[in-house]
Amino acid sequence: MTPLPPPVEELRLLDAELRQLDARRAVLLHRRAWLVHLLQPRPAPIAPPSPPTRRPEATAPGVQNVLLILGGVLLTVAAVAFTLVSWGRLGIVGRSAVLGAVTLAALGSPVLLLRRGLRSTAESLAGLGLVLTVLDAYALHTVALPGTDGVGYAALASATLAVGWAAYGLTVGARPGAAGRRVSGDDLTTGEAATGGRAPHAVFGAVRQAAVLGLRLPVPAAVVAAQFPLVLWAGAVGAGAHAVTAALLVTAAFDAVIALRASSTAVRVVAAVGAFGLGGWGTFAGCYLSWAAAGPGAAARAAALLLLAASIAFSAAWAAERPALATGVATAGGLITVVAFGGVLRTVLPGAWTVPGHLACGLALLAAVRPGLPEPVRRGIAAASGSVQGLAVVWALPVVVVSLVGPLAQVGSVWSGAPATARDAVTSELPWPPDAVTAPLVLGLVAAVLAAAVRSAALRPRAVTGALVLAWSTALSLPAALELPYAAGLSVHALTTVALLVLARRTRPPVVPVVLALVTSVDLAFLALASQTATLIVFAALTALFAVTARQPGLGPVGAPAALGHLAATACAVGASLGWQPQHTALLVLAVPLLAALLAARLDDAPTTVSVEITGAVAALLAVALTATDPPMLATVLALCGVIAAGTAVREDRRPVGYAAAALFVLAAWVRLVAWDVTSPEAYTLPVTVPALLVGLYRRRKDPAVSSWTAYAPGLSVSLFPSLLAAWADPQALRPLILGAAALAVTLLGARHRLQAPLLLGGTVLALDALHELAPYIVQVVDALPRWVAPALAGVLLLALGATYEQRIRDARRVRDVLGRMD
Repeated sequence: MTPLPPPVEELRLLDAELRQLDARRAVLLHRRAWLVHLLQPRPAPIAPPSPPTRRPEATAPGVQNVLLILGGVLLTVAAVAFTLVSWGRLGIVGRSAVLGAVTLAALGSPVLLLRRGLRSTAESLAGLGLVLTVLDAYALHTVALPGTDGVGYAALASATLAVGWAAYGLTVGARPGAAGRRVSGDDLTTGEAATGGRAPHAVFGAVRQAAVLGLRLPVPAAVVAAQFPLVLWAGAVGAGAHAVTAALLVTAAFDAVIALRASSTAVRVVAAVGAFGLGGWGTFAGCYLSWAAAGPGAAARAAALLLLAASIAFSAAWAAERPALATGVATAGGLITVVAFGGVLRTVLPGAWTVPGHLACGLALLAAVRPGLPEPVRRGIAAASGSVQGLAVVWALPVVVVSLVGPLAQVGSVWSGAPATARDAVTSELPWPPDAVTAPLVLGLVAAVLAAAVRSAALRPRAVTGALVLAWSTALSLPAALELPYAAGLSVHALTTVALLVLARRTRPPVVPVVLALVTSVDLAFLALASQTATLIVFAALTALFAVTARQPGLGPVGAPAALGHLAATACAVGASLGWQPQHTALLVLAVPLLAALLAARLDDAPTTVSVEITGAVAALLAVALTATDPPMLATVLALCGVIAAGTAVREDRRPVGYAAAALFVLAAWVRLVAWDVTSPEAYTLPVTVPALLVGLYRRRKDPAVSSWTAYAPGLSVSLFPSLLAAWADPQALRPLILGAAALAVTLLGARHRLQAPLLLGGTVLALDALHELAPYIVQVVDALPRWVAPALAGVLLLALGATYEQRIRDARRVRDVLGRMD
């Protein structure tokens, strides 16, 4: 057996081993930390900030272009100065030699520059050469052809320059070796990529090749020069306005063809600008010629020019690739076509048929909207037709406004006599528009087109609504436009109202026909004010008509109040026809709120009930207004209105109307007292106080939780405080004595039943009433006191307030300290 060391020795050995283990562990931890640090990515060293470098403010291509453009401009200025100033110093040979040499050098240099790849420099020299050719043409006319016509020579020169510049551009573009070069996809336009690089036409193929391989400036410049030959030629031969307009349109057609067929962006832009510019001027000139045409022959010539412009627009729309552009150009073409044919019709028809003639041409455009046309073109033609129809409706609107607003002027001349015609009835204050007899025809045609032509499910509801409004406008303006007799005009308005109400029964929702029927009925009512007989018949008929309408499902909220409104108007008319004063007529008008209250109690439809009650309230206000100048009758009417309101308050859902009934009764009593010249306030307050106290007592018995302030304060305040004010102004002692006794009784009752409102209100009034009795003695005492008493009393009061304020601050601090010591 191994002998064990003594415990002391064993303990020493264990301690030594542990120290060795701790030392080894420290070494291993240090080694581990070094390895972790070695494996972590080290941040890149921060480089010192480099000094800022100056960046160039202009790019190399920009500098190049500026220099080339500036050089070309300077050379052009020099050439012009030489031609205009130094030309006469050289002989004919020298002149020709110098100008020819410079022109040939300027036009020939781009060929060499293109071969070396210096395209920008070649473009600059080519531009200089083009300018020199213009100077050559000017010099040739000045020296060799001074006697020729300047305008004619300019026409010939511009044509020659256009052809020459185009040939020059195409020739330089098709330089030797260029045709064999393979053109990359970046060089081709969209149209070439789709056709494999082969142009659809030889000329435009050459233009396309020149744009890719040669100069870009000569061909667009040739297009610019081509804008002038025809117009200048027309001016040179003394052609008229029609020939000049034709020259503009033919040139615009040439530009449109180039703009649609050429692939070079520059050429297309220049041609498009020329097409829109010259085409617009030509179209404007054609429209002016058509409007100024005095006979069918001149109008036909102008129409031919406009049809040429329209054909150009339609052809461009057909060939345009952008749908928006095609739609816009087709719309313009449609409008130009309408102006062309409408101008011819204007010269053969009376003035009143000018707008209908143009409208007929606009409607005829719809026949051209066929499935075979491209969709953008069809949309454009339809938009043109719609624009013509809209303008025609705008032209007819003044007639509708006069027919609708004109009857309102009858209010100032009620029952002055029936006018002869319907137009006289609406033009007593407003003028009739000239040549407007055909306005109803225009409105009717547009309404028919909207109802028949629009078949889209999304647009159909709006089209039907528009057609209905236009048809209503036609019926409204037809009697005045045709100058029908006055009775016939009333009949047309009445039939229109009936037709709209019948249509409302079949339409869901019936908002539009119902609103139009109401407007027509009101217009008819004002129109009937010219004659007493017509007023009574029309008002009664409208009342019956809307009463029948109110029984139809869904039309009650409109028909019932309309019937009651016309009934109120009928009551006023009946009273006036009987010779009654307005205050007596008010009794007839009160039948309307009474009938409204009875109907509302039997109706089950909530919207109809509300509309009927509102109409009854408005009729009651009308009755009150009619009696405003007669206080006794006003009191009677207010009392009757209170009775109607009280009857309405009997219904469970209309109990709050009882407050209105009470207010009406009170107002009726007050008006009656005023009519009797009663000035005592108690006569006005006691009729309010007694019912108020009884109602408060009833509420307290029914609900003991109701406070005395809610139950009794309103009634007591109404009587006590007005009487207190009157007592203070009354020099007699009887009123204060009675008021004091009443206040004492109220105070004792409040104390007996422990009620705050009677106790405080009665006590306050009693104290103030007593103060009123002591006021003379107080005044005597104040007069007897020295004047220093008042300031002294004020000072004492301020000191007391300050002490109280300080005490409150101290108490607040004490409470804060107590709260701070709490856990």
